[in-house]
Amino acid sequence: PRGYGYQVEEDDMDTIRLTIDGMHCGGCVRRVTAALTAVPGVTVETVSVGSALVAADGPSAVANAVAALGDAGYTARAE
Repeated sequence: PRGYGYQVEEDDMDTIRLTIDGMHCGGCVRRVTAALTAVPGVTVETVSVGSALVAADGPSAVANAVAALGDAGYTARAE
């Protein structure tokens, strides 16, 4: 086994598309990526202007991702 401690298996995670308002450029993509990467239970798959594809280990992780993006100055919603 790799590593120590609890790890969420990829199979237990749901892939979620987030629609994100307020993104305009590559700098926004970097800020959104950083904000999402910091959320426990969320794995960033892709980020582009206006959207992100993430794997989340439950509804609370999705809500935390949306809240983190709000703190970063973006309006997001799960699709």
